[in-house]
Amino acid sequence: MLTFFYSPWACSLASHIALEETGAAYEERSLAFAKDEQRSAEYLAVNPRGRVPALKVGDVVLTENSAILPFIADHFPDAGLLPADAVQRARCASLIGFISSTVHPSYTHIRRPERFAEDKAVFPELIATGRKNFLANLRDLDAQLAGKTWAMGDAYTVCDPYVFVMGSWPQRIDLPIDELTNLNAHRQRMLARPAVQRVLAREGLTVV
Repeated sequence: MLTFFYSPWACSLASHIALEETGAAYEERSLAFAKDEQRSAEYLAVNPRGRVPALKVGDVVLTENSAILPFIADHFPDAGLLPADAVQRARCASLIGFISSTVHPSYTHIRRPERFAEDKAVFPELIATGRKNFLANLRDLDAQLAGKTWAMGDAYTVCDPYVFVMGSWPQRIDLPIDELTNLNAHRQRMLARPAVQRVLAREGLTVV
């Protein structure tokens, strides 16, 4: 049995969507960050880092989207969530790595400046720099989507939910992204997918 731990609007949304796309049975556990539930003794026993996502597979716990997304694709091969070609699989891994190591951290500077400095006086600068870098990274994603239906081309993969999350987060911080036509079109295609609709409903999220 799979048990998936997430928090609404967190990056765990990517793995949540990927898991739902497989059609597999799994148990959901929602954590309210506003109530510090990710720091509860119960959850720290699952993931001592107190972060999401976490996927419990039997007695093993996997963490980080960069590990969980490819695991989901490999564990449920019939869902076809990874390219068959080795080069394309590597490109998919590269995109997931870029989002995890570069795009996401730039957003974290906006939402969680306290993770990067103790002096609150520097928070405004961290946030401003985060907004600048996050937009630059979104432009990079937008360029990578040019001429494509999905992140890897014509085939939907586990990369797409992660791109979707990054393309949806600007709505939370009033970041204008009208110029990012490829990213915006990708988001609309994602919103048309039943699995995405089901997960958004369960997490209580509105994405436009």
